Amino acid sequence: MRHLLDKLLNRLFDLRIVRTFKITTTPRWVILLIDMLIVTASFFVVEFAQMYSSREVMAPSTLLQNWLLVLTAYFIVTYLTKSYTCVIRLSVIEDLYRTFVVVASSTAILLGINLLTGLLTNHVLYSYWNILVISTLAFSVMMVERLLIKYFYMRLSNMGSGRRRVLVLGTTLDSLILANALKNEIDGKYNPVGLLSIKPSESTSTVNGFKVYRFDPDNTSNIFIEHSIYALIFDSANQKLMQGGFADYFLRNNITLLSINKVQEFEGSGGEKEEAPPTNISTYVKEVQIEDLLGREPIKLNNALVNNTIRGGCVLITGACGSIGSEIVRQTASYKASRIVLVDQAETPMHDLQLEMSKEYPDADIVLFMGDVQNKVRMELAFKQYHPKFVFHAAAYKHVPMMEINPTEAILTNVQGTKNIADLALKYGVYKFVMISTDKAVNPTNVMGCSKRLAEIYCQSLFFDATRRGLSTQFITTRFGNVLGSNGSVIPLFRKQIAAGGPVTVTHKDIIRYFMTIPEACSLVLEAGCMGSGGEIYIFDMGRPVRIYDLAERMISLAGLKPHVDIQIKEVGLRPGEKLFEELLNDKEKTTATINKKIMIAKVRTYDYRDVCQHTEQIIHFAAEGDEHAMVLAMKRFVPEYKNNHSRFEAIDRELDDAKTSTAQSTPATEKYY
Repeated sequence: MRHLLDKLLNRLFDLRIVRTFKITTTPRWVILLIDMLIVTASFFVVEFAQMYSSREVMAPSTLLQNWLLVLTAYFIVTYLTKSYTCVIRLSVIEDLYRTFVVVASSTAILLGINLLTGLLTNHVLYSYWNILVISTLAFSVMMVERLLIKYFYMRLSNMGSGRRRVLVLGTTLDSLILANALKNEIDGKYNPVGLLSIKPSESTSTVNGFKVYRFDPDNTSNIFIEHSIYALIFDSANQKLMQGGFADYFLRNNITLLSINKVQEFEGSGGEKEEAPPTNISTYVKEVQIEDLLGREPIKLNNALVNNTIRGGCVLITGACGSIGSEIVRQTASYKASRIVLVDQAETPMHDLQLEMSKEYPDADIVLFMGDVQNKVRMELAFKQYHPKFVFHAAAYKHVPMMEINPTEAILTNVQGTKNIADLALKYGVYKFVMISTDKAVNPTNVMGCSKRLAEIYCQSLFFDATRRGLSTQFITTRFGNVLGSNGSVIPLFRKQIAAGGPVTVTHKDIIRYFMTIPEACSLVLEAGCMGSGGEIYIFDMGRPVRIYDLAERMISLAGLKPHVDIQIKEVGLRPGEKLFEELLNDKEKTTATINKKIMIAKVRTYDYRDVCQHTEQIIHFAAEGDEHAMVLAMKRFVPEYKNNHSRFEAIDRELDDAKTSTAQSTPATEKYY
């Protein structure tokens, strides 16, 4: 019987006809009209039945008056409660509740009017009994109407071809809502054929019509093959489970993973515009990216603190067109900085960023200032002209192997450039100067890392010296690890190598790294700049480090390929200056907590500013002269924890060890902590 009914409905709801006339959703005014027609029909059915049974004919004027009274009451309540807007929502219970509220409220209004007129005139406008019968009949027909419309949409949504069969992870309420939403979506992309339970003790075989499959490492992959299931979909509630390694099973078995941030019901965008189209849940479903599986909680930014600090102030950003700098530009624009001065020497990226900002933030006052941070004269023009309140110093050379080849440029940009901007910030009374550093500055094993440590030391010592002289500029440093998706980072490199057919190259099988997203990195920079009072080096809890070899295997699997079969992974050896394990602190450093549990302050050794200036200027002088040996030797003497790995400069370490003289090994520091 059901088969025959389905066949009849398939003919009745011919998908080609529906698509031809673009009937993909019922306009809300149509539902409102149908509801009013139901009320009208219920009214006249009750009235004619009463007239037939009593053999009395009501005067047309009285009949019209009573009809208008009933219709007006129902229309006003229906319009105010917006009950007609949820006819195609997933929840039958909510439809039932809203419809009941409309009918009950309308009935109460009509009974109240009747009671009031009876007290005032000793004559009721309408029969109490008829009011109750009309409400019962109207409620029943309205619910049948809604169920029919839901069934119509369900049949229509399942008649499309090309929908991919999927399983939804979990048997929770959210999982069930997601499965229903996918199933009932018109012209949807996915057909949920069941739920995948991770609870071995669960005995339920079906939930709301969906078959429940139990996860079994020995059998689950066969379920996907036998039932031609394309993918497993999971929502944000199961994100931690996937990050904890559960995803690896599916990746190894070449099962596609899809994720969705939140469950959306079919409704208008916000419910304010009655003609708003329904939300298609398929647009929220995306293929899982490697960034989704790194297993670290995101940093939550103190928006109120940042907004109150940045809003209305002039911000200068060096390296504004880089991965970090450009995101700081976007975020400061969103916090309504009065003016944002973009400092960079890259012409084309500057042009591209200008186009983006003019489109996304048309009201932002953006200033394009071309220049190199090494050029102090040019940089001073920016400070003199715009007098920034905040400086975010992101300009730096960051690629370790490249800086091992060109070490003097690392010093001239990362040390001299930082010194130039920091000195100008102090000279022109900048309120806050925030320098962006790196975890490679901790126990540096390469020129780039040591150059950033030198920059940290200079900014911190400058702050303490300026404070002693009564100056108020606050110098703050943020130190974090690798940034996902930044220019030259490992993930874009792996994607290119996979697209090219491999091999994917890793420097060492055991190398590990910490990762964060670009928005998180910039959120850290902004909050650190706002909460800091000067002299701090901020670090944050980056979660578990990621083994790069595992990262490569996961990315190959996410591309639908098999590691070591379709794409080879090749070890190429550590690059010059590269570490196996990155650190955020050295062994002698400790941390103190902040108001954000993910952000901490590193207690580091402080240096005398005059000593720092002497050694910094000497190192910069050697760099300007192109004397790499003397430059690196001076760096190692000043930062004794700097020991090269896999680099031509390891010979200088041996030279220092052999010398064993107090002068060569002295550290110009007074060891104290703040």
